[in-house]
Amino acid sequence: MRLPAIVLLLVAAPALAQAPNASPIGMWQTFDDDTHAPKALVEIAAHGGLLSGRIVKLSRATGDDPNPRCTQCAGDRHDQPVLGMTILWNFRRDGDAWDGGEVLDPESGDVYRASLHLLDGGKRLDVHGYIGIPLLGRSQVWDRQGP
Repeated sequence: MRLPAIVLLLVAAPALAQAPNASPIGMWQTFDDDTHAPKALVEIAAHGGLLSGRIVKLSRATGDDPNPRCTQCAGDRHDQPVLGMTILWNFRRDGDAWDGGEVLDPESGDVYRASLHLLDGGKRLDVHGYIGIPLLGRSQVWDRQGP
């Protein structure tokens, strides 16, 4: 009776060890597309079964506006501070990915359909934004911060 329980525990242990990184929930470092320098920290959280992400810290170069605003954004986000802004919303789990959501580029004010895919055992996140079909989009890879 003990042997099956031990075998079950040994089989389940790797899955349990991966659980903290099995979803995009957590803190993510974003990077500038051109310079590859750190750009922002985005915190992804679950709300009512959906994932959303907001900017919790900005990495600013000397001379940059320390509190930029989303001057190109439409609607309620127009001219709002980028720090604290929700830039990902409405993502639902779909197999190995999270789809059906949208991502905002606060520099251009553009909103794209998007999908999220974990990479490297949950240490990295592929954020793929697109217009129309996913093949016509592009990806950014973010690094998980913390455990």
